[in-house]
Amino acid sequence: METETKELVSWMRGHDSSVSSISVHGSGRYAITTSPDTAQLWDLDTFQRKRKLNVRRSVSIQKVFFLPLSNTILSCFKDNSVFAWEFDTLQCKYQLPTPVEGSVFLYKVFAITRDGRIFVAGGKSNHLHLWCLESKQLLRIIQMPTKVRAVRHLEFLPDSFDGGSNQVLGVLSQDNIMRFINIETCKLLFDIGSHEEGISTAAISPNGRYIASVMENGSLNLYSVQALTQEVNKPPPPLFKVVEDWSKCKLGANKLKVRVTSGRSERPWKSRGSKIQTRSLKPQVNTSLENKENELPGGLNKKRLQALLKGFGEYPAKYRMFVWRSLLQLPENHLAFSSLIDKGTHSAFVHIQNEYPIKSRKLLRVLQRTLSALAHWSAIFGETPYIPLLAFPFVKLFQNNQLICFEVVATVVVNFCQRWFEYFPNPPVNVLSMVENILAHHDKELLQHLIKCNVTSQVYAWPLLETLFSEVLTREEWLKVFDNIFSNHPSYFLMVVVAYVICSRAPLLHCNQTEDFEYFFHHRNNLDINVVIKEAYHLMESTPVDIHPQHMLDDFIPLTKGQYPVFNKYPKFIVDYQTQERERIRQDEIAYLRERQLVHELEAKAQERKVEDETWYRKQELLQEAEEQRRKMLLEEEEKLAEQRQRLAAVKRELKVKELQLLDAARRRFLKYQQDQRQMELKRLDDEIARKASVREQETAAAAQDVEVRQMELESQRQHFEQHLIKDQETVMQEMKGEIDTSRRKADLEDHLVQKLMEVDREEKQKARMVAEENLAKAEQKCVDTDWRMQALHKLRCEDQDREEHYKEIAKLLHDNRVKEAELLRALKEAEEKKWQEVTQKKAQLEAEQKAAAAADEHRKQFLEDEMNDALELAEKLQKEDGYFERLHDLKAGHAETGLGFQQVPKSGNVCLNDLSASESSSHGRRREELACKEWELMAEVRRLREKLTSRARTRHSATRFSATKWTP
Repeated sequence: METETKELVSWMRGHDSSVSSISVHGSGRYAITTSPDTAQLWDLDTFQRKRKLNVRRSVSIQKVFFLPLSNTILSCFKDNSVFAWEFDTLQCKYQLPTPVEGSVFLYKVFAITRDGRIFVAGGKSNHLHLWCLESKQLLRIIQMPTKVRAVRHLEFLPDSFDGGSNQVLGVLSQDNIMRFINIETCKLLFDIGSHEEGISTAAISPNGRYIASVMENGSLNLYSVQALTQEVNKPPPPLFKVVEDWSKCKLGANKLKVRVTSGRSERPWKSRGSKIQTRSLKPQVNTSLENKENELPGGLNKKRLQALLKGFGEYPAKYRMFVWRSLLQLPENHLAFSSLIDKGTHSAFVHIQNEYPIKSRKLLRVLQRTLSALAHWSAIFGETPYIPLLAFPFVKLFQNNQLICFEVVATVVVNFCQRWFEYFPNPPVNVLSMVENILAHHDKELLQHLIKCNVTSQVYAWPLLETLFSEVLTREEWLKVFDNIFSNHPSYFLMVVVAYVICSRAPLLHCNQTEDFEYFFHHRNNLDINVVIKEAYHLMESTPVDIHPQHMLDDFIPLTKGQYPVFNKYPKFIVDYQTQERERIRQDEIAYLRERQLVHELEAKAQERKVEDETWYRKQELLQEAEEQRRKMLLEEEEKLAEQRQRLAAVKRELKVKELQLLDAARRRFLKYQQDQRQMELKRLDDEIARKASVREQETAAAAQDVEVRQMELESQRQHFEQHLIKDQETVMQEMKGEIDTSRRKADLEDHLVQKLMEVDREEKQKARMVAEENLAKAEQKCVDTDWRMQALHKLRCEDQDREEHYKEIAKLLHDNRVKEAELLRALKEAEEKKWQEVTQKKAQLEAEQKAAAAADEHRKQFLEDEMNDALELAEKLQKEDGYFERLHDLKAGHAETGLGFQQVPKSGNVCLNDLSASESSSHGRRREELACKEWELMAEVRRLREKLTSRARTRHSATRFSATKWTP
């Protein structure tokens, strides 16, 4: 289905039962659909089926799916058998062994880690089987709490920093509660759902931050993993470790079955604390003090990371965030950060969208929260104008984890922005002086050019520092630079600034205007960042001690755990003064806005009152004008009414006179009308009498004519019906004749073709035999001639003493020829006998076919005669009902006399009419003989194919399950 046009793209048919699961390959080109009876592999480019997994009917399929990060297909069956198939060849790679005894249950649900190494299966039991697909062995059996009797769904909780080896497994049981356990420690971390509000199905987001569940009541719940548990987002374990005896720990290492235990209270949000767990470590030998200093959280070593960084230039993108968190040693103070966030948006960043219009509302919201947390942590950050530029790259990078984002920015400010705020609100002159001293030592020519153009360090160094290179580098280049900055002393940051300026000396020496320099250090340039990084390392090593910033800046100090350190390395009185001034200005602005609001309200009320007054006066004027108009209209109406009354009186007088005149005229007209009416009534009676007499005569004549017409119509209908029956009978006879002639011509043509084919075949065979015999005779003659010549030459060399031996050789050759001729004659006789036997068999088959054809013709003749008799009986019945069908008896008698029906079928099986000749009958017999032979050959071939298919089905049914389980095209 096309998501944009909502049109059907393709319909993949092939399953007889419902599809239970769909698995898509990592490339997105192939997919596997699973139903209880089969699994099918589809090509999503062509939507065509490539292969099909056949299984025995007694063993159904549970699930077939692709393994992540590999070309392996895993198929799980209802008898707990698990097979792994190679995707390219679809050959079976391996089969997991049978589980240990005592814990056998039917697998129903499955889950696998993102790296494709750990495979978990569960079913109608409180046990989970944990398999290692690399060693094909059962690692352990995890026993869920006693409340769990069956497992309905399994799904791993992803983590961005575990490299795909997921450790947290979600288990949805029959009690509609989803429990999340650690498969290594087998501890219950948290659960969702309850008996009152159970979960029907659940799904976890790809980044593992949210859990969506469909409840039994139909609602959809969205859970935050960070809010549910402290186990996933807890800070790194303490540095204090307890070394235990390895021999004691080894005693319990061979136990395969472990039990899930709860490491928290009944509700995660009600737990007040958790115990610090200790880990058992092997005692390390020859551990130096330097290695201890370079040890980082997460088991990393700073020296090794620096060696890796120098070798590859950057950290792997997949593990970069994890390495950064270890290098910066982030404490992850959840409570302290929550207290900063709870203070709300800082007043300095309420309208940050006006100054920094960011399209993404989420990114703008995260930036606002991070900056507000920084301002609540230290007041200087609410007054620093460039703090949004400094924090924005990290906000964009860690926008999905605000705690890490805040701590990274805070660590950068504390360590890599040392002494930046000593000259607040001015730029850090002391830091810029360090940069200028380094540049003066390593590139005096470039510094002289910058001084000549009146370009200070605030133009070429401060833009790079306050934006952390985010304006002049791409995302990949910026990440690579900060991989090196976080892995070195904070002074390396300043060395990168100097290296960037030195590597850009060629374009800078060509610039003369201050605007050009400003543009250069605020926009991206064509510069190789790898060269800048190498130059920075060179500057770190070659810079003299007296101007080296490493001796002027403190070493890296991570943020303290529990609470964040106090940041007051800035002129507090200036910040406080600015804060007070800003607060005073804000209060003045609020008062001004309040007063302006009151003025606006008063103006609005005055304007409203003015409009109301104008409206009232306008209405009064309109009412007065309407009243004057009504008065004028009343006066005009009264004058018109008086005139109408005068005209009405005159009209009444005229009407009275006319009424008297009309009454007199009406009386005279009525008398005349009475006389005329009487005369007309008499005349009407006379006309009525004459009309009735004429109508009676016309009806009598019309009735006589109707009787005659009816007789003529009946006669014409009888004649027309007789003609129609005769035409139908003739049409049937003509169709029968045409069909007989057509079949006879077709049979003659087929017989002629068969005879011609047989003659051609016979001539070809005869020619081939003659050619073969001639070639054989020529070959034998050439052989004899060759031998004779050889003997003649030998005879000439050996003279007369070998003549007798020559005669013997000739006699022997003659004898061999006679033997070969006798063998050839015998072979020809055997072939002749085989041909005669074949002819005899074909004659027998011909006779059988002729008998069958005779029976078929007799049946068809009987069928036609029955149909004709039915038609005649119907005609006789109609004749009895109507007296106009007397000629049907003559028609039946004529039909019998003409003899147009079929004659008796002779025993030879040839269908013939009276006009068929003997030659036509013989050719028809030959054709039937050939057709019978072909039909018997086809029947034999069909019988052989049916027997072959039956034997193959029996073989497939009797095969073993593994041999029957295979991918077929």
